[in-house]
Amino acid sequence: MKKTFFILFPVCFFLLVSCASYRLEKKLSPVNKEFLSKVRYIITRQERKIFLNLLPSDRKSFIEEFWEKRDPDPDTEINEFREEYFELIEEANLLFKEGSTPGWLQERGRVYITLGPPDNRETYPRGMSLYGKPMEIWYYGFFPVVFIDDNWTGSYKLEPLSAQHISAINKTQVDSRPEVSKQKVVFDFHLNIKKVKEGEALFQVEIPYKNIWFAVKENLLQTILEVSVEVLDQAEKKVWQHQENYVISLTEKNLEELIGKNYLIEVSANINPGNYILAVEIGNNTGGERVRKRAKFTV
Repeated sequence: MKKTFFILFPVCFFLLVSCASYRLEKKLSPVNKEFLSKVRYIITRQERKIFLNLLPSDRKSFIEEFWEKRDPDPDTEINEFREEYFELIEEANLLFKEGSTPGWLQERGRVYITLGPPDNRETYPRGMSLYGKPMEIWYYGFFPVVFIDDNWTGSYKLEPLSAQHISAINKTQVDSRPEVSKQKVVFDFHLNIKKVKEGEALFQVEIPYKNIWFAVKENLLQTILEVSVEVLDQAEKKVWQHQENYVISLTEKNLEELIGKNYLIEVSANINPGNYILAVEIGNNTGGERVRKRAKFTV
């Protein structure tokens, strides 16, 4: 009996560690680099990974969907969130011209864009005392956010008053983002059942390589798949089963060559003539997801 199992597992992206993500980001076109840079304060970690691992031809659709998901009123022609976000970037560039870094990339710019303009902004360009340093105190309600220019260069740094204080700022920045529903990945694959000869069936599964999740280990893209193939009779009683874990290991170059192609799984089973149900389930350890598919067949 010939048994060959392998990859089924979805989401059109691969889970990569930061070093691999950096290499992928360097390969982006100028337009896509600009997009990823500008949305740095609002893009989720999952969205960033998806974007980096998409085929270049799919990135334009991703960008359109990225803003659509954040549109507070889809019935209007203007995406209010997108307009306001870029207006805040422009305002930050105008307000924080000191230093060598564009205003929106400074720490004051980050807070201004993510939390919005403060209710009250106190500036002390020569410090609050004789030997003080340039300082700003922003108030959001009664909550203070302090920035200090330690080197008198115009580069103000966020000065947390305590660990709890910086934690509260970070949490507020995250909470201020518009709620984006988590993408529900639809896992799917093609399942074919062929009768080889009397009493023997061949099960074929085709999975697009782009739907497999990988992690980077020792400069290789790897994942472990938990594969289960069951044959049930009409009473849902199990009459045949095969289970095994499989390790997949590829280089980035291998994966680039395989994108757009399918991985073929072939499993043969000796079964008595009759009507049956095939149940295939595959789990991807990298993403922690599982998918199951059933089909009726006759031997």
